[in-house]
Formats: sequence, structure tokens, C-alpha cells
Amino acid sequence: MTKPTTTPPNSEAEILTECTELLRNRLPDNWRVDVQRPPTDAAIDAILALTAPSGEQVRFLVGVKRLLVSRDIPKVSDQLRWAADRELIDTKTMVMSRYLAPPIRDRLSEGAMSFIDATGNILVQSSRPALYVRDRGADKDPWRSPGRPRGSLAGEPAARVVRALIAGRGPWSARDLVSASGASTGATYRVLEFLQEEGLVQKTGKDYVLEDWPKLLRRWSRDYSFFRNNRTSSYIEPRGLEALQSKAANSRYSQYAITGTIAAAQWAPYAPARAAMVYVDDAARAANEWGLRPAEKGANVILAEPKYDVVFSGASTNREGAVIVAVEQAAVDLLTGPGRNPSEGEELISWMERNESAWRRG
Repeated sequence: MTKPTTTPPNSEAEILTECTELLRNRLPDNWRVDVQRPPTDAAIDAILALTAPSGEQVRFLVGVKRLLVSRDIPKVSDQLRWAADRELIDTKTMVMSRYLAPPIRDRLSEGAMSFIDATGNILVQSSRPALYVRDRGADKDPWRSPGRPRGSLAGEPAARVVRALIAGRGPWSARDLVSASGASTGATYRVLEFLQEEGLVQKTGKDYVLEDWPKLLRRWSRDYSFFRNNRTSSYIEPRGLEALQSKAANSRYSQYAITGTIAAAQWAPYAPARAAMVYVDDAARAANEWGLRPAEKGANVILAEPKYDVVFSGASTNREGAVIVAVEQAAVDLLTGPGRNPSEGEELISWMERNESAWRRG
């Protein structure tokens, strides 16, 4: 992994120079790397010619971008491919940038585009001459300024905004999203800006549109986790999980919501639950009320005290009379769980896609 320089390359010329040097340092000494000036009418910034020891050469049309976000990838790709078809036959395409986020790198790779960023994230490939160069740099922008939105969907505002976007069809005005999510106006705008950068939300006029909620749900699962983001403790219910649901449904303890496999069974049964995952506002009190025994091994109940109470939002009652989380919360918790939980999460998402009218508003 390459350590980025402390001073970021600011101009496109500096980005081109630094990224080219990063590639040159990773090739054998008998390879030649030349930067050529593009034709004046081509929509490209440079031509990178790589020559193998045999003399065989591959040329890459390079687009240099100080910042590249998901929504700009189709335009950049089309421009480079148009230039290749018009000016330079049998060439490949490449993007260079100061920093490329993991989702951006994934999309470029899926589109058969090579890339280099100044932190050392590199994917350069060619069949003739045979060439494959891959390296990993930073997974977060080391030069992100304080005023820019956080590069993740961690935290309460993100959870509120993401859940509101998934649960309602939209389109959304910022004011409506603030009202529906319960997040502050400033936080809502920051989350929306990040989602636009990631290509997850599009802005049309004054409205925001989410076209692919499963993609947003999976992206959220990279930054939110039932076990990582909440304080968890393990217990045993000796009479089994059906007894736990009955106790919860009939007890005086009310601030809870079951998630995971038990919750998902309300919509998309996958397999018998091995353990119950339950959000509670006070684990000790809930355990006492339900007669649970603390356990380090062999636990079949996990109680989680959440950092923020949005996990209880949209809760409903299942067939056993127990309170369960909203379907989108159950899905993200399963996606980040152990063992077969991620498979259960994908199964639940499939059910959600087939039955949007059963759970999604609008």
C-alpha cells in the first residue's frame, strides 16, 4: 500500500505527473512509459503509451479529473470511448484522479477502464502486450477538507435519512426528507450530498430521487452494523426463542424491537432462528423482566442497546405478538451479521423487491 504525499496534487497536470510516476515505479525497468500530447480536437487530457521489452505497445487515452463522483462516470467513459473511436483505434481508456473512492473504482473496473489515483489505487490492464498492474492506496480521501461531507453512512443522521429514503418512494424535497427522517436540516443536506457523490441519489430540480434502494441498503451496511454500532450483551433463554417472544409480547417492558432472523420471518422465512437479536433501551432491565441468564458461551439471545433510537422507528408486531423492527432495519442488521445472516439479508431484500407495495410508502 502506498502512503500518499502530505501535499495533494491540485492541478490536473500535477495529478497526471504523479499518477504516471506511480505506474512507472511499479513496472519493470525494461518497460517504457511515455506521456504524449493528445490531438487538439480530442476530448482527452493525455495519451499514456506503455511499451514492452518486445517493442509491443499499448496506448491509453487518459481523462484526468481532480474529483470524480459516480454520476460523472458515464459522461467521462463516453467521452474517452468516443475519442478512441474517432481518433485512435485500438486504444484503451484510463482515468487518473487525486483520489478515487472504492465505489468509483468498482464501477470503473466493471466498465473495463483502467485507473490510477495519487494515493496509490491502481488498476492497469492490457491483453496485448500482456500487462496487469494492481495496487491499493487509501480507502478514504486523505485530503478531504473539513467542510466536505463525511465519507461514510455511519452515524445517526445517515441512518435516519437512509431509512426514510428507503421506506418512502419519493421523490423528496429536502424539507420533506428532514420532516420524515427527523434529522437536522444541515445533516440531511450533508448526507444527500454524500449520496449524490456516490451516485445513489439524483437531484432533479429541487427534488431528490432514489432509483435503486437495494443498492443504498447494501451501501449502508458497509458503515452500519448491529454488532459494531451498538452495545451488545449475551444471554440464554432456557425455554427457547418462542418463549422469549411470548415473554416480550406479554411483559411490561415495552422499549424493545426484535431484529434479525426472527423479524425477517414475518416477511421472508429463511431458516429457524439460532439466536434472537433484540434492540432494548436497557439490557439489564429487559433481561431481568424476561428472566434471561447472562452467558458468555451458548447464548441464544443478543440484547443490543442502540446508540440512537431510530432503530425503533417504524416497528410493528409479528404473528406472535412481539414487536419487530421495520423491514429495512432487519435487512441491514442481517447483512452485517455472522454466519448465514448475510444470506438471510439478501433473501429478505429479494422479498422486498417483489413486494414493495406491502412495505414501502408512496
